[in-house]
Amino acid sequence: MALRDLPPNEACSPDELARLQSAFSRAFAEGLNAEFVASAPGRVNLIGEHTDYNGGFVFPIAIDRYVHAAARPRSDRLVRVAAPDQGEGSEFSLDGLERDPVKRWVNYVRGVALELTKAGHRLRGIDVAIGGDVPVGAGVSSSAAIELAAAQAFLTAAGAFMPLPDLALLCQRAENHFVGVGCGIMDQYISALGRRSSAMLLDCESLQYEMVPLPEGAVFVVCDTCKARELGDSAYNERRAQCEAGAARLGVPNLRHATIERVNAAATEMEEVVRRRCRHVVTEIDRTLRAAEVLKAADLAAFGRLMDESHASLRDDYEVSCAELDAMVEAAHAAPGCLGARLTGAGFGGCAVALVERAQVTEFIPHTAERYAAITGREPSLYAVRASDGVRIGRPRRDA
Repeated sequence: MALRDLPPNEACSPDELARLQSAFSRAFAEGLNAEFVASAPGRVNLIGEHTDYNGGFVFPIAIDRYVHAAARPRSDRLVRVAAPDQGEGSEFSLDGLERDPVKRWVNYVRGVALELTKAGHRLRGIDVAIGGDVPVGAGVSSSAAIELAAAQAFLTAAGAFMPLPDLALLCQRAENHFVGVGCGIMDQYISALGRRSSAMLLDCESLQYEMVPLPEGAVFVVCDTCKARELGDSAYNERRAQCEAGAARLGVPNLRHATIERVNAAATEMEEVVRRRCRHVVTEIDRTLRAAEVLKAADLAAFGRLMDESHASLRDDYEVSCAELDAMVEAAHAAPGCLGARLTGAGFGGCAVALVERAQVTEFIPHTAERYAAITGREPSLYAVRASDGVRIGRPRRDA
């Protein structure tokens, strides 16, 4: 079954669509197909880590890996979810939405349904099969992709519309208040508004953004350590609280408004660990702004150096790296064509991202994987990614 309304990068491939339609029919009714597919991408943040919830700048790309929600409207308020990748399904009513304490993955779907209802949308029930190729727990924001795909599916089924910036903010609220993870806006914003062949320089305080075209020679490789992390159970929320404490001590609304001089001068005014957290955020905001400028100038070597500085700061001042991430960065630097590498995402496991010379990518990937496996005993997953478009809807052709 072919799709229309999708751009050329084919968010939902024919094979993936067939897999989802098969799962849909098995779960709900033999021969019953989804009426539309909502697709939302994962993301890789090139630089600017743990700055978003501090009002700073980030520099992500939406990647060509997607979560797909193949859905069909119902005539009632029941939501039935099939998730072949999770090996289980879920069923709930749109009336009286509450957290599922067991199937935690479905709370991303429940949460956006609740926020859409709060926003005044009269939702319809849906049957929906959710799948895709965004790795879970790897630091490429499968959570935001699920939220955006599910939210767009609910809106489409209800014949409703929201501007994409508003939809991104709604999905962030769902993750903050329903799922219970205090994430910033970056993941949802880039999953909603990503653009092919460009990175987004996003001001997380004003939500103004600039799309920066990627130079032809720039190839980014996601380097998955295959050490999963559970963001809600990690020290993410602790880091956020430490930053808020530091901002209060410095007398600023958030660390976006702090200076490195003021942070360095505050050695006797705050705990050392809080000062180091603040130092990372303030210097990372500066690195992110400089990174956007050097990328505009196609200075890939300078961009790579800033990535390296970012990883060192995340490792030493923010303390969100781990042995596997450090080993991956080390392995990347030893491989042909590497210009820079750093952890990406919240840390505590998951992925690193490397900037690689285009001509060396085919050598870089196996070389890095082999060295990482030798250091850690783990088999990693490495893949080059393209900057891609954000959330979209595809519909089966009537004549298909």
